[in-house]
Amino acid sequence: MNLLRALRARTQLPVGGEQEAVVEPGAAALFQYPFVFACGHGNMKFTPTEVANLRRYLISGGFLWVDDDFGIEPSFRREMRKLFPDDPLVELPFSHPIFHGLYEFPGGLPKIHEHDGGPAKAFGIVHDGRLVVFFSYDCDLGDGLEDEDVHHDPPEKREAALRMAMNIVHYVLTR
Repeated sequence: MNLLRALRARTQLPVGGEQEAVVEPGAAALFQYPFVFACGHGNMKFTPTEVANLRRYLISGGFLWVDDDFGIEPSFRREMRKLFPDDPLVELPFSHPIFHGLYEFPGGLPKIHEHDGGPAKAFGIVHDGRLVVFFSYDCDLGDGLEDEDVHHDPPEKREAALRMAMNIVHYVLTR
């Protein structure tokens, strides 16, 4: 809800609803949304029906952002190979427009939480010249979007997460 509020307050992007909608990857309702977000710690696993529907959604103009909350990366990579066996997941360079939209992030993703000690990384899948999947890894942007009392992140970390998330949404909806 913090991201939705910020998008309404700081941009001209049309934002529907007061809170996030929940949609399953195999549902027809998926096609009502230009942008979907997933996060987690565990095992991402799609059924064959979900793979087919999500792939159709993505190649038809939809966008998937997955935020690694520490632990979803192996299963995410496996499932992306099912969705796009011919389009690899590649690290996005700091020059990518997603880092230079509403806000400047010349060094790429901000690091919100520390897990493995590695740098925050952004990966993507480009299909037919269009970024269709964005994977924020080892940074926990989603946690930074929560209310302060959830993870006790300082204001500057929460603002960095909010700004980067707004860049992602802005990139998706204005391309």
